[in-house]
Formats: sequence, C-alpha cells, structure tokens
Amino acid sequence: MTELLTHAISLINDCFLGYVLMAALIFAGLYFTIATRFVQFVRPKEMLKLMISGGEETRGTGHISPFQAFAISTAARVGTGNIAGVAIAITVGGPGAIFWMWLIAVIGSASAFAESTLAQIHKVKTGTHFRGGPAYYMKNALHSPKLGLAFSVIITLTFAFVFNSVQSNTIAQSLNATFHLDTSICGIALAALTAVIIFGGLKRIARFSAIIVPVFAGAYIILTLVVMILNLDKLPHVFGLIFSDAFSWHNVAGGTLGATIMTGARRGLFSNEAGMGSAPNAAATAHTSHPVKQGYVQAFSVFIDTLVICSCTAFIVLLSNYQQFPGLEGIALTQKALTFQLGNFGNYFLSASVLLFAFTSIIGNYYYGQANVEFITRKKSVMLVFRTGVTLMVLSGAVLQLKLVWNLADLFMAALALMNIYAILRLRTQVIDALADYRKQKEKGLDPHFHPEEIPSIGRSEAWEK
Repeated sequence: MTELLTHAISLINDCFLGYVLMAALIFAGLYFTIATRFVQFVRPKEMLKLMISGGEETRGTGHISPFQAFAISTAARVGTGNIAGVAIAITVGGPGAIFWMWLIAVIGSASAFAESTLAQIHKVKTGTHFRGGPAYYMKNALHSPKLGLAFSVIITLTFAFVFNSVQSNTIAQSLNATFHLDTSICGIALAALTAVIIFGGLKRIARFSAIIVPVFAGAYIILTLVVMILNLDKLPHVFGLIFSDAFSWHNVAGGTLGATIMTGARRGLFSNEAGMGSAPNAAATAHTSHPVKQGYVQAFSVFIDTLVICSCTAFIVLLSNYQQFPGLEGIALTQKALTFQLGNFGNYFLSASVLLFAFTSIIGNYYYGQANVEFITRKKSVMLVFRTGVTLMVLSGAVLQLKLVWNLADLFMAALALMNIYAILRLRTQVIDALADYRKQKEKGLDPHFHPEEIPSIGRSEAWEK
C-alpha cells in the first residue's frame, strides 16, 4: 500500500511540479524582471556591498545584519541538491541542462527580489528581533489570515520536519559510506549539535550561519578552481558542450531537447527556491533602512546558489568526462568525479562538504519553521515542543528510509510556491513602488530610508512606523 501511494504521489509531482508550478515560477520571474526594469542586473556592486553591510548598526541591538540574514537563507538554499541535483541534471538532461539552469536562475532572481522586499515591508517586531515572510504579508497586506495560516502550517511541516529528516539521512548515509560510521551514532551527534544551535535562539542561528556558510562555500569554490586549473585545456570544450547541447539540433531531432530544458529549469528553480516563499522568512529578520536593500541581497543569494555553487558541481562532473562512470548519478557521480581529479582527498572532501551543506540546511530550514510557528502562536511551551520535535526528526531521519515522506514534501512545496506566487503577484504594485522610492532617493545621492506612509500603495507597516 505504501509503495502504491508513493508511486501515485510521485506521478502527481512529476506533472504538478514539472509543468504547472514551473510555468507559474517562470511567469512570475519574467513579470518581475520586466516590471522592475531588470532589477537583478542593474546594481551588482551595490548588491555585494549591501550583503556585507550592517554589522555595526546591529551590534548590541538584538537585530541581525543583512549579511546574517543572507547567510541564513543561503544555508537553507545551498544543500545536498547543489551536489546531487546538478549531477542528476547532467545525467538526465545532458550538459545543456546547465545552460537552462543558469537562465532560469537569472530570471527567478527577480522573484526572489520581490518576495524578500515584501517580507521586509510587512515584517513585525517581536521583542528584540524582526520576523516575517509570506504568511505575514498574506495576512497584513492581502488581508487573508486563513491563507497565511495555511502557508505557515505547511512550510513548518515541510521544512522544519520533513526536509530536515531527509538532510539528516543524507549526512548519515554519506558518512556511513565513506567512513563506515554507524547511522544511529551519526543521528545522535547531529541531533545534539542541532539542539545546541536551535535552542540558542535567532542570534546563535545567525552567528553560526554567518561563519559556516562562507567557509564551506569558499572551500568548495576553491577546490573547483583547482580542478579547473588542472584541466585548463578542457575548459573551452566544456563551455562549448554546455552551449551547443542546450540548442543541439541533434536533441531536437531526437526529441530530447524538452528533457534538457525541463531538467535544467527544474534544477535552477528548486535549487535556489526563488519565488517559492522560503527565503523571505530569513530576509524579514534583517535590520535595514529600506526593504529594497534586502531584496537586492536575496536576489544576489540566488546568483551565489546557482551561478556559483551549482556551477562548481557542474564543472567538476563535466571536466571528469562523466560518461566514463556509467550507472552513477547524484552524489555518487560527483564523488567519483572528484576522486578521479584529486584522488582520495576528493572523496573525503566531498563527504565533508555534504556534511556541511546538509547541516547548514537543517539550521536554515529550522528557522523557516520557527518564524512560522511564531506567526501561529507566541507561547513558549509550543516553541519548546517545536524545537524538541525538530531535534527528534533529525535523529530519526538518520536511520529511517523516507521516500514516501519526501514525495509528500515535494507536493507540499508545490502548494507553498503557488500560494506565494499568487500573493506576490497580487502585491506587485507595492514591490514596484518600493523600488521606485528607493531609486528616487539614490538619484538624489541619499542613503534610502523607508517611509511607507509616503507610498500610497503601502500606506502603513507595523515595523516601519515612526
């Protein structure tokens, strides 16, 4: 019965995720790209500057900086999918899938800008920190508390519990395969480390993410650069392969071009989660003078996830002539490719990368759940039960097979994304007007500050009141 149910849900996911959701995400990305006059391309230097700013103004205030908010969202975005998912995209869709992954990420970053700007506009202040996200702007801007409640419940179950159990399982299986560590021991260690961080509150989560994310992302990038330097003579061929396969007449004649485009597009969309309603939960926590600043930061985060981290995996696999490893896919293929390039060191490094990628995802996913539990209730007893439940799911996830739960999570994720796309498109005027206000102040040489009462489409916002 379980096998039949798993298969049925998988078929629904293939149709729902593959076509309806993808069409909605691409439409939203294209709309906001055009409506904002290509916001994701205009100020790349400013995006970088805003990302690393804010440390001084938040020190001692209880707030977190734009960089810490960026680190939390990137921690959740950058997971094992950046290693396994990209390798699968290449084996299923061919090298051309990488081009479509890049293109869709660039388009989707406009949606990331929109949803994160809205999260900042409609954030609320609780004690010493801000919180917000789609549930909050659904309630406060769309005046649809029921939609916000449904979103908050589903995202909490999906990210904090299901996705975290799967990440825990990935870590345990990887460490067992490489170092022969017992999965139950891995589960206990992961659960203990998770508890230490999440019971420490938002500031501890932010500090952990701000340290670990740059370290593991930087190490992965450096190692990829080493592989690229060792294969300089092959780089032109690999770039040529990516672009030629993306538009190959051979693929058109063989009927596989659609699979190439769909595989790359799905990898790009589901890797960076742009427009899906997850990252705004972190974006809302940042202390900043104008919502558009955090919109820029989160648009930049999409580039980091897909154009940098996912591309690292793609180059490692393609430079290793992945077709010489028939039958391998996912993490196994990436691991084999890195071992082929760097010997046993590559094998051990990738296991460590999987550990760090997946564990930071656990922490980022947890925070998405926390922000939405706080939307439902502020009772400390409920938060204690929630944190304990997350810790137990991390523990059990290390030793259980979760295929049915994973398929259900995919279905829930589609529901979340469609609710969020509906909301940001309904609130599109607020995004465009906030951006116009920001640009107007920049043209006057000012450091933009947000006054919602001066923007008719917004009018009033709790956290921004004078």
